[in-house]
Amino acid sequence: MTISTGRTRQADVPAESGSGPVHALLPSDVPVQLIDLDGKEHHDPRYPLPGSGMLLDAYARLVAGRRINDQANALVRQGRLAVYPSSHGQEACQVAAAAVLQAQDWLFPTYRDSVAVMSRGVDPLQVLTLLRGDWHSGYDPYEYRVAPQATPLATQLLHAVGVAHAAKLKGEDTVVLALCGDGATSEGDFHEALNFAAVFHVPVVFFIQNNEYAISVPLKNQSVAPSLAHKAVGYGMPGERVDGNDVAALLSVLGAAVERAREGGGPSLVEAHTYRMQAHTNADDATRYRSAEEVQGWVSRDPVVRARTYLRAAGLLDDAREEALAAEAEALAAAMREGLNTDVDPDPMALFKHVYTRATPQLDEQAELLRGEIGRSEPSGDAPENGEPERSDSEPALEPDAEPGGSPAANSHPETPGTSSAQR
Repeated sequence: MTISTGRTRQADVPAESGSGPVHALLPSDVPVQLIDLDGKEHHDPRYPLPGSGMLLDAYARLVAGRRINDQANALVRQGRLAVYPSSHGQEACQVAAAAVLQAQDWLFPTYRDSVAVMSRGVDPLQVLTLLRGDWHSGYDPYEYRVAPQATPLATQLLHAVGVAHAAKLKGEDTVVLALCGDGATSEGDFHEALNFAAVFHVPVVFFIQNNEYAISVPLKNQSVAPSLAHKAVGYGMPGERVDGNDVAALLSVLGAAVERAREGGGPSLVEAHTYRMQAHTNADDATRYRSAEEVQGWVSRDPVVRARTYLRAAGLLDDAREEALAAEAEALAAAMREGLNTDVDPDPMALFKHVYTRATPQLDEQAELLRGEIGRSEPSGDAPENGEPERSDSEPALEPDAEPGGSPAANSHPETPGTSSAQR
């Protein structure tokens, strides 16, 4: 889904050379905002307000995303999830990232972008397979055009650029949207991805969710640039800043960037100014590096409340619709609870399946080492816990059968873009 805008296209800047007026590449002095903190429309001549249908759909996804975040956090406390990086407070970024893409486009998410992945159509239980620790990825990236969620910082940006470059070489109508956080901009992979994308003029949009902290490191200790969007200028691509808690502005700004890439305008960088309302993960104590007063200051900027206030004032949302959306979100949360309420008996040897199309000698060696450790930990004469006979040294370390639980991971596509043995 794309949004037509009246903005002067940055593609007018000579693209292949990366040259052109610097001012054409610079982001806005202040983040773009279309709905202010009071829920009122804020006119911007460059970016039109999305239509009512799009805003209502986005609001429905915001409500669902908030409930997903809260339920997932509860499941972590119950021991049903190993970890959950919450996007509470960042749901507008999540929803907009998925909404501006067409079916043939690709989304490259991070570990914090579960709501974006679900908004792309992936079943929540499949998304949570990774965070539960059951499998490398619970969904088939080719089916949804969503790469596996990446935990290493910025590695997915390189993979996204590779897919975008391949699409350009093949003449495909494909745009790639790659998400990252502010912490990822301090990584070398960030530089390499943006530089390659600009030099080869590929159809990719880099989307930074600047939530002010790279775990405990504040942005001021990461960069002294005027904004992270200003970094785009050094690579010869346009940058833009947007209010990351304003779903309308996100839809318009990201939509314009995706449209520009699709029309041959090349890569661009969008920085969303938002905030992580909860801890980095359940293993983090955010009170050690930020104050309660700071967190409270962002409560009034809540993306769900802001969208609701606007839609209510515009006569687009009433009590009946609100109740229906809340019921749908609660049903989704109930399905998550039920689906994760079943214990699994994972096979440790499955760790080595589907890493490569053909196992490498090193992978075989690692598999044999693990098999030996498992054998030494079992009582003498007993069969392995999973009921399978022990393999002899002559047997291969990898098996062609499907993964535990029937998860639709990469059986048919072992060369899944955006994955590596390090990520898995």
